[in-house]
Amino acid sequence: MPKKDIISKQIFKRIFIDVTTYLFKLDLQEVELIETEQQRIEDRRADLVAKVVDSAGKIFIVHLEIQNRNRAEMPDRMLRYLTDIRLSYPNQTVYQYLLYIGKSRLSMADGITTEQLHYRYPVLDMHEMDYRFFMQQNTADALVLAVLCDFKDTEPRAVVHEILQRLIAMQRDDPQRLREYVTMLEVLADNRNLKLDIAEEFKMLEVNVERLPSYLIGEERGFERGLKLGAEQVAEQWIKQGVEQGVELVAKRLFELNFSVAEITEITGLTVEKLQQLSKK
Repeated sequence: MPKKDIISKQIFKRIFIDVTTYLFKLDLQEVELIETEQQRIEDRRADLVAKVVDSAGKIFIVHLEIQNRNRAEMPDRMLRYLTDIRLSYPNQTVYQYLLYIGKSRLSMADGITTEQLHYRYPVLDMHEMDYRFFMQQNTADALVLAVLCDFKDTEPRAVVHEILQRLIAMQRDDPQRLREYVTMLEVLADNRNLKLDIAEEFKMLEVNVERLPSYLIGEERGFERGLKLGAEQVAEQWIKQGVEQGVELVAKRLFELNFSVAEITEITGLTVEKLQQLSKK
């Protein structure tokens, strides 16, 4: 199995509830992922299988299969997954869903119809989803999913920038978590063939006030000038001025990156009036 497939499936394990809620309209309250593996001539396991409880207290099993390319044999594989799950959990109701995230147009069937068998499962093509739906959910997981959707008339780079800016604002207090979401975005964006370097776009937009060079330079200069005067009170004054200068430099940089006044206020702590003065400069 290609490495990209493996990473993508790990991503969807983290956002299983978001996928089933937003895409397949399941109102789940509890989710317990189930590992499935059947030994035949080859190793074969379903992507994501979970025992869930919905808002009405109903207990059932959800099988979510994720594909990034069309497979003619997919209906037969889905049927095999269904029988494997039913044999392992004979008294449970099983619902199956196929989520397509590939680059080419969806061409896979949604079931099997023969004289002996009528078998169906829902198939959803992410390219038919409007990315703005996920942008409106205001969660980091939903924002990441937006990159797989239809961008309408919006330029791909503008969509990616919007996603990254929102992720930075949401996760600015947790740099490790932010990096994880950026990695998710990179993997999923590859399925869209956007021809954008997500890591480079992120570096352009990343804002961490306490680590930004302009902030640190301002703080360091204020501290050094204060020490030379030899008085603690004066030193504190210079430190404060240095920090303030650093924050103002951060705000100016954010203006250059087209952040809104509200976003800059939230990131830097500066007042709207102060930002208006800086914008005029």
